[in-house]
Amino acid sequence: MKAMVITRIAPVNDRSLELRELPIPSPKPGEVRIRVKACGVCHTELDEVEGRLTPPALPVVPGHQVVGVVEALGQGATLHKLGDRVGVAWIFSACRSCAFCKKGLENLCPEAKFTGLDKDGGYAEFLVVPEGFAYLIPECFGDLEAAPLLCAGVIGYRALKLTNLEDGGVLGLFGFGASAHIVLPLAKHKFPNARVFVFTRPAQTEHQVLARALGADWVGVTGDTPPSRLTAAIDFTPVGEPIKAALSVLEPSGRLVINAIRKETPIPELDYASHLWKEREIKSVANVTRQDALDFLALAAAVRIRPSVNPVPLDAANEALAALKKGRVKGAMVLRIG
Repeated sequence: MKAMVITRIAPVNDRSLELRELPIPSPKPGEVRIRVKACGVCHTELDEVEGRLTPPALPVVPGHQVVGVVEALGQGATLHKLGDRVGVAWIFSACRSCAFCKKGLENLCPEAKFTGLDKDGGYAEFLVVPEGFAYLIPECFGDLEAAPLLCAGVIGYRALKLTNLEDGGVLGLFGFGASAHIVLPLAKHKFPNARVFVFTRPAQTEHQVLARALGADWVGVTGDTPPSRLTAAIDFTPVGEPIKAALSVLEPSGRLVINAIRKETPIPELDYASHLWKEREIKSVANVTRQDALDFLALAAAVRIRPSVNPVPLDAANEALAALKKGRVKGAMVLRIG
């Protein structure tokens, strides 16, 4: 099978992903093999390639927003049928027996494995995954538009839940890429009387146009003063500065949720009185659970969320990641594979 493989840690412009021919994997007991149709391109892959999130061993096939068809069943696998269209998200497996797993917090399991990091992912024509970590894709979504739902959508859904936003509140979205452009209509659906303010990089006019088209109540640049203070905020950006900017416009008792695995630049020094006092909170998002994926996919189908996608071929993965790093992707980039 064809696969794009991370072979070494290097700046994304050094094209460290190589197109290789690999053996088609065989499913082990309890696993399914999926013929991949599409795989979203995520900022996490940039963190892997550039060494902020080094895989346990190289080479590895990245990719964790996978849509495909079940084409082989391992011994004892009964959850899915041959021909089922399924998706695979960031969480590949968990121990299912630790204190976190028993509370439904598989994302915090110390034995958790992650797709495209610990195990080969979806930048390939096939992958295998434990059957319980593959999710049926609602029929209303095509392969390409379903792919961003498996990470950008699911992690955005978890981040929105963690804000504790109430209807009538004001939500700030810092960064408007693959995840935020799904969260905006989701927030509008769940909280119809809330206002959503979007903050982008200075020159991202296409992102700003998309935010307005999706219903943003105000659009500006990170560091701008919005029409009113925020009751909740989500930081989707890969850098540290927006955290300080978000806290500067957050109401007392407001919560900032950071939707990132790693930051490319440090968080600036914060002033306690200006940024944290009056019971302001900062909460990180760490991965997703199976229940997050199941709940979000059902909700996305009911709301009829339609991600904005930019399809590219598998062998253009290096170029896709470079465009993502430069902030030139409006919506979500998706590899068309099958």
